[in-house]
Amino acid sequence: MYYYLDGNITVMEPGIAVVDCSGVGYLCQCSMNTLSHLEKGKKAHLYTQVVVKEDAFDIYGFWDLSEKRCFNMLLGVSGVGPKAALSILSAVSPEGLAMAVANEDEKALTAAQGIGKRLAQRILLELRDKIAKETGLTQKAGVSVPGPQNLAGGKLNDVTAALSVLGYTPAEITAALRQVDVEAYSLEEIIRIVLKNSVK
Repeated sequence: MYYYLDGNITVMEPGIAVVDCSGVGYLCQCSMNTLSHLEKGKKAHLYTQVVVKEDAFDIYGFWDLSEKRCFNMLLGVSGVGPKAALSILSAVSPEGLAMAVANEDEKALTAAQGIGKRLAQRILLELRDKIAKETGLTQKAGVSVPGPQNLAGGKLNDVTAALSVLGYTPAEITAALRQVDVEAYSLEEIIRIVLKNSVK
């Protein structure tokens, strides 16, 4: 439907922003993370996701593709709707969500309004299972990173899981990790370096 909207921000209220594109105002529901990057009267470029229901046609706007990918991944979890997904992305950044999944940190998710312990546990479980199936990640094998940058299995799995949450494919993760001295950095630092070096 709409891949992105590019225009001036004419209205900003809690949870929403209106983007004026050639005289048409598109109401976008946004996380606090995205809203923090916007300013009324200024131009903005928002990636969008349209959710159509019987009685609604809603547009969700995102500051970057990482947040949009996380939103869609969260929607794939049973019991998580757009409102809950936005609540989570208002409480944690895409990188924070990736870290939470990698570290199985349910407290990071329950910090979001309306997200209880059971739902947080389900999100972590289903995302880990989904990532494992899509990447072929197992206890003993994950992404192949040849040479001196080989990681211990546990850390490699965590890095792979975190980057998969952000939408990276196994091939992209392999290529990205070849550019990082992974043994010298923490998981959070590796994610930041990969995001900084990436054109995604």
